[in-house]
Amino acid sequence: MKISTIAQELNSLAYHGRGIIIGKSADGKKAVTAYFIMGRSVNSRNRVFVAEGDAMRTKAFDESKMVDPHLIIYYPVRVLGNKTIVTNGDQTDTIYDLMDKQMTFEQALRTREFEDDKPNFTPRISGIIRRESEGMNFAMSILKSAEGDDSSCERFTYAYSNPIAGRAKFIHTYNGDGNPLPSFEGEPKTLLLPDVEIDELTSLIWENLNEDNKVSLFVRYIDIASGECETRIVNKNA
Repeated sequence: MKISTIAQELNSLAYHGRGIIIGKSADGKKAVTAYFIMGRSVNSRNRVFVAEGDAMRTKAFDESKMVDPHLIIYYPVRVLGNKTIVTNGDQTDTIYDLMDKQMTFEQALRTREFEDDKPNFTPRISGIIRRESEGMNFAMSILKSAEGDDSSCERFTYAYSNPIAGRAKFIHTYNGDGNPLPSFEGEPKTLLLPDVEIDELTSLIWENLNEDNKVSLFVRYIDIASGECETRIVNKNA
């Protein structure tokens, strides 16, 4: 298995699109998650992350420049009891609402497909962290078109029980720039999680995202025992 540093992986592509990182801190005491967005168009770059209680939403930086909000304005992060949901679209709400009705993460996502942004058909990537008495576990999902064919949806879910301390999994929407944009392929990548406080990790991720394309970053540390959270948000449009 290939294990990369955060810097190596983020510098491997100029355009990851949107990305989710989930793992366990090096000391084994915290669940760690990060979500970032990148953009090529004026509309995609015209966004900021805004905290809203324990949730987080996207918002237009300049409302006068907003063209089409339906794929770029959403809640990337919501919390349902002991579960933290992180996604790249409004499927956050789908997962929240259907899990609140006793459906599973995977069942909730079976009601959704990739985005309707032809010709890219951007994958929907999602993650969920569960804190339990014996520790934490998490899962990641990607919904993508089959070889760019919008009549066929491929669904992959990856579940991680008792994850290794100091490791994280990373999934993102694109395998680089292009027209149409090439979708992510394969299993989530494995990253080393350095033994650092949240501010240092936030800086590490932000500084290694492509300067031209990065838009916003969210990072959260969740104490596995107590559920107490630390959150950081960085916006290029400040």
